[in-house]
Amino acid sequence: RVYAYLLKKRLIDREVLSTFVWAGLIYEDEKYHNAVFVGFDEHGVPRHGHKRGLYTMGQSYRGNIEGSDPRHSFHYLGGDDTLYVFEAPIDLLSYISLFPEGWQAHNYVACCGTSSIPVMEMLRQLPQLRQVYLCLDNDAAGHAASERMGKLLEERGISAERLVPQQKDWNDDLKAEQENKMERSELCQTFC
Repeated sequence: RVYAYLLKKRLIDREVLSTFVWAGLIYEDEKYHNAVFVGFDEHGVPRHGHKRGLYTMGQSYRGNIEGSDPRHSFHYLGGDDTLYVFEAPIDLLSYISLFPEGWQAHNYVACCGTSSIPVMEMLRQLPQLRQVYLCLDNDAAGHAASERMGKLLEERGISAERLVPQQKDWNDDLKAEQENKMERSELCQTFC
């Protein structure tokens, strides 16, 4: 169900999704069939879980598993000097699906909200970081959090730049791009 939801409803790239699943960063819980996005500490111990309901009708469930440590929110470490910051795991996966070139070399974190705690933990774990891209939502909360995080990063001598999705978030951008590709393909079939 997780694959069906993330591939068909959210249009995440299959190869990207498989990389995260094989690494144990995404799984489906048995009881409610939620997608669970796992955050590990630097020793490989799971410390954070963010659940996302897979139902597409009405408001679906989302929330962190009780006892989750926000420092170890859902993330991927590629090891270079760049960090991309998102509000939600699905936006992180959407951004990589939109910009897949060399993605595995970079570092990514989903704050599972707008807290700067996961970003500060990434700075602690990755002293080589020199550039942070704040890729939070294109709404009031995302703009305010980006400004707040940008100031914190600059105080620490880290260059921070804002990358703003055209739509509300990166998954909306991914869906819009896929829709445009379909329309172009249909036009080409008609007129080419």
